[in-house]
Amino acid sequence: MNYKRVIAVLFLLIFAVSVQAQSGRRQVKPPPPAPVPTPTPEPSPVVKKKEEAELVFLVASERNSVYINIPFTYYDAARRACAERLRLRSSADVDTAERDMTRGEAIQKAKSAQKTYVVLLSLTFDTMSNNYDDLQLDFLLLEPVTAKVVLTGRSYLNSNRRGIVNPTGRTSGLYREQLLRAAGEEAADRILKKMKIATLPK
Repeated sequence: MNYKRVIAVLFLLIFAVSVQAQSGRRQVKPPPPAPVPTPTPEPSPVVKKKEEAELVFLVASERNSVYINIPFTYYDAARRACAERLRLRSSADVDTAERDMTRGEAIQKAKSAQKTYVVLLSLTFDTMSNNYDDLQLDFLLLEPVTAKVVLTGRSYLNSNRRGIVNPTGRTSGLYREQLLRAAGEEAADRILKKMKIATLPK
């Protein structure tokens, strides 16, 4: 009887040791990985529409067929300078017409526009002279819708204008273009003054 008890006790001890060994082999499970946050899509930037200017100028040139010998670069110099000055000294949108425009076409352009003032520039010779030194810049300002003449004027090529230097001492095409640029800027200033537009700082 004692023999059976001893065997039973030994069996229980072996079983307990076996269970303890099995539990020792158990590995502690690592904690589950933290969830990866899903990136929130950024809202698309709102594209702001450019506000339309309340005032628009279109600067064009009329190449008078009577003076076919005047270089096209002279017209271009005056037109670009006038447009640049209007753009620099006002908040208006300023466009330039790259092709020639007659007075009739300028009138039609102004009539078909809602807020675009048409500036038409032309070159003539003083007192019908054919000397390039006697060139003068005529300008015309037409208001939109009615094509009413707001201003007409004339700007002369003045060699005494500040900032214009003739290094060669003789009159050249490039020097005349400088004078024509200054004449175009003067035309723009007179247009802004006529329309009572406060000029922006340089």
